[in-house]
Amino acid sequence: MLRFLPSPLSAAIMFLLFVLNLLLWAIPVYTMILVKLLTWGSWSRWSTRTMANFAQGWAASNVWLGDHLLGTEWDIEGVSRLDLKGQYLVTSNHQTWNDIYVLMKAFGRNAPFFKFFLKQQLIWVPVLGPVWWALDYPFMKRHSREAIKANPALASQDFEATRRACDRYQGQPVMILNFLEGTRFTAEKHSRQASSYRHLLRPKAGGLIFALQAMGEKLSSILDVTIVYPDGACGFMAFFGGKMRKVIVRVREIPVPKDFYHGDYAGDAAFRQRVHAWVSEIWADKDQLIDRLLANPEAERAA
Repeated sequence: MLRFLPSPLSAAIMFLLFVLNLLLWAIPVYTMILVKLLTWGSWSRWSTRTMANFAQGWAASNVWLGDHLLGTEWDIEGVSRLDLKGQYLVTSNHQTWNDIYVLMKAFGRNAPFFKFFLKQQLIWVPVLGPVWWALDYPFMKRHSREAIKANPALASQDFEATRRACDRYQGQPVMILNFLEGTRFTAEKHSRQASSYRHLLRPKAGGLIFALQAMGEKLSSILDVTIVYPDGACGFMAFFGGKMRKVIVRVREIPVPKDFYHGDYAGDAAFRQRVHAWVSEIWADKDQLIDRLLANPEAERAA
């Protein structure tokens, strides 16, 4: 396994293999992009589904490379009962870009390939931008809290953009990922926020409730994912160098209050307060779970 090689050499080899794997899968995906551009109706939908299958293949290939060359120890629970044809909204804590790989590994072919909200300018990223567009990733113009405070109408624009994005997923398998913290956890950000959680930044409820309402009551469930790195989170090149020794992942389904699908988050202060309290409780439970997993993952599994 590559982890027995010097870390810089291992990282260089893994990086090269991941790039080659990306370029390999880009060939059939770009063929389907051409089909999507030149067709409409059922053919266009077929090309999108086909590209989603290719994306699953790309993710599975990445995971295969990591499993066979890096030897990371995995402790994953909560994914065996998921439906590959379901519709899921996923929340997760966020510590490093490795989280994306961890989610690929955790969900595998137990659930649809996940998508996440992207800033609109990312559509211009070489190779990946057109693929995200063709796979119907939702591109958003994200307005800052200050901008919304100055012009409250921007909040409804955010919701309408979310609704239009999620309308594309009606009647098809999909999993939408939302990192509620909005950014990767660092000690500096944690201190600046004066976060009340030990291991987490403050969650942002607005994006979650917008996506929840846009997807509607046909949603299979909300999945809350907790990712723990017992040796501490590391960067992507450190992962390639074999330094991500163990990863713990726990997935749980969260019941959603029925009125959350229809409440006015932007205009109803009482409803907004209820949503914040609900999300805060989810985050407090996650914080305590991380404590237990770091202290004794075996006991947590038995529980």
